[in-house]
Amino acid sequence: MSAAELPRPDPPSSATASATDVERWLAELGIAPPPRIERDRVVAWDLELDGRRRFGIPVTLILDPSLGLIVWVHFAPPIGDSFRVSYRKLLRWNDEFPFVKFAIAPDERPILTAEIPIARLELDELGLALARVLATCDRLLEASAAWLWYDGRVPPAAGRTSRQAALLERYADRLGELIEP
Repeated sequence: MSAAELPRPDPPSSATASATDVERWLAELGIAPPPRIERDRVVAWDLELDGRRRFGIPVTLILDPSLGLIVWVHFAPPIGDSFRVSYRKLLRWNDEFPFVKFAIAPDERPILTAEIPIARLELDELGLALARVLATCDRLLEASAAWLWYDGRVPPAAGRTSRQAALLERYADRLGELIEP
């Protein structure tokens, strides 16, 4: 096949999403949009969401209308154990969970992110990204318990139910191995 016969990538999309769009989509997903924070055309929202097993997950949405949206999960407090062990764990998870990425913030806090390019940013992509990070937090609950709780034990749910159960159910068929049997 010659270079002329190779498929060409689609030209960059002129699609854009506004803060108003994101807030409307959050409401459609059953999440009351909190007040937005704006600086230099970038907009952010701080949410507190629930997985099925892990509750009160701090999530920040960051929208740059020229690039896309980042779902930023404050996965755990700063790491206090052997950094090498934790770093290996995060690298392994990056390999095992291809649609999300783990990293270490400057304050040594593990973070979990999912990115949506602006050309694909719409209701279902936002919903799927949120469901994916929540399901990832659930899936890794025991593996991250030592980072999350002083005694390293997952506290009992004590009858709590997820505020995002409908969101997780809506995208369950697209979450694959993240949904525990």
